[in-house]
Amino acid sequence: MSSVRTANSPSNHAWVLLAGSFLTFSVSASLMHAYTVFLLAFIEEFGWTRAQSSIAYSVSQLMSGISSPIVGWLVDKIGSRRMVLMGGGLLTLGLFASAYATSLWQVVFLYGFVMTMGSNSLGMVVFVPMISRHFIRSRGLAVSILQSANGFGRAFSAPVAQIMISGVGWRTAYLWDAGFMAVLVIPLAAIFRRTEVEGGRGGAGGAPLRQWTLNEAMRTRPFWLLFTVYLLTGVGSFLVSLHQLAFAVDIGFDRQYAAGVLGAGAFFSLPGIILTGTLSDYIGRELSAMFTYGVSILGVIFALFIHSPDQHLLLWLHACCFGLTWGARGPAITAKAADLFPGPRLGSILGVISVGTGLGSALGSWSAGWIFDISGSYRMAFYASITAYALGVVAFGALRQPPRKVGSAGAGAA
Repeated sequence: MSSVRTANSPSNHAWVLLAGSFLTFSVSASLMHAYTVFLLAFIEEFGWTRAQSSIAYSVSQLMSGISSPIVGWLVDKIGSRRMVLMGGGLLTLGLFASAYATSLWQVVFLYGFVMTMGSNSLGMVVFVPMISRHFIRSRGLAVSILQSANGFGRAFSAPVAQIMISGVGWRTAYLWDAGFMAVLVIPLAAIFRRTEVEGGRGGAGGAPLRQWTLNEAMRTRPFWLLFTVYLLTGVGSFLVSLHQLAFAVDIGFDRQYAAGVLGAGAFFSLPGIILTGTLSDYIGRELSAMFTYGVSILGVIFALFIHSPDQHLLLWLHACCFGLTWGARGPAITAKAADLFPGPRLGSILGVISVGTGLGSALGSWSAGWIFDISGSYRMAFYASITAYALGVVAFGALRQPPRKVGSAGAGAA
């Protein structure tokens, strides 16, 4: 029987670490996802095109992917507490400096590089290796709770950012965000003072699992399938997500109302991610992820049918379906990676796999703006999103076989 079913139950300290990871990731995600609202403020103040205003976000996603191996290596070396201190400091610095930005290159540098490196040091690559070691039998549930922090933060970001920008302007809103992050850095880092492994990393009956290295993992077919899944999911999701509010405003919906609807829809990601992550412990990572792709496609289809601002039901259906599955593939992908490639180098392995989501997200978010600039509509971007999601189903479906090292007769521990 798999170690996922036979390991000891997590300790109380494990739950504290999970709660701290959730809180830290939520704060980081809420500050980063607010860019969807700042994007409209930038367009109004600087007169940028949709493609230009998307560059910072695209660079951010690309940087997130490229820096993930570095973050994974660092967390293996220095631990979660120091990563939180470093990431929180960088995010605070980037938010503060953004309040004084006056040109596109400054926004690209601050959001795309400084804030992204800070945020990446407060995210999944940092916390999943630690959480997966403490939650072996219920790994899918634990990773899904952690991943749901992304959607939880996203749910708050749009409506809160819109209220702040409408009330005090986008520059002062950035200063408030910087102060908020600065106050939280040290208390959040303190949660991870003690992160040693409590409980074994063993398999069934306490037998040790194979300890994978990054080099060994990269020589297997499942590693590159996971990379492809991340790539396609990033493309499909970010062809829509960055421009959701702009799409709704272009249709004629009130900006604050649309931000509220999209924020409410994003709240569904919390139960959605936990449900699909928990299901993955019972019906398999592949089936759970494939189901979420179907719901995401349905959400995009609802958006394609919106043509006027009186179609409130379709906007709500789009927001809820898309929000329900926002990040829902994450627990299945990261738990699958932890299943297939256990060991002390999991952070590095996840970091390299995460390059795929950075590349896909960068391509998707910029392409949607470019498509709008040349066609005057986001509809072709939405069709492309559906195609990417469908290809993701195919790639995830091919992950059913355990990994084998190239040139080796021994299979992996999954």
